[in-house]
Amino acid sequence: MKIIARDRKGREHIIEGNDGWTVMEALRDAGLPITAECGGACACATCHVYVEDGWYEKLRAPSPEETDMLDMALAVEPNSRLSCQILCTDQTDGIKVTLALE
Repeated sequence: MKIIARDRKGREHIIEGNDGWTVMEALRDAGLPITAECGGACACATCHVYVEDGWYEKLRAPSPEETDMLDMALAVEPNSRLSCQILCTDQTDGIKVTLALE
């Protein structure tokens, strides 16, 4: 599945995600500057992204744990999500995300 990711300098990267993995894993494995300190356990907000172009509404709603972590993140917007909570599936093929500010 394809992920279109914009880095913090505005450059667009088209990366491949493995089915069943998370967007965070794909971003990290592609070498994009995402910290992901907790390794995907939804215990930090260092994989914070902005979900673009109508994709936010297509995702399942954030869990209470994800919402709590986003409450501690910087520069949260209405389209903010933790990339460790977005699964790579056929339904998210082509998703567009922008890495949030650190």
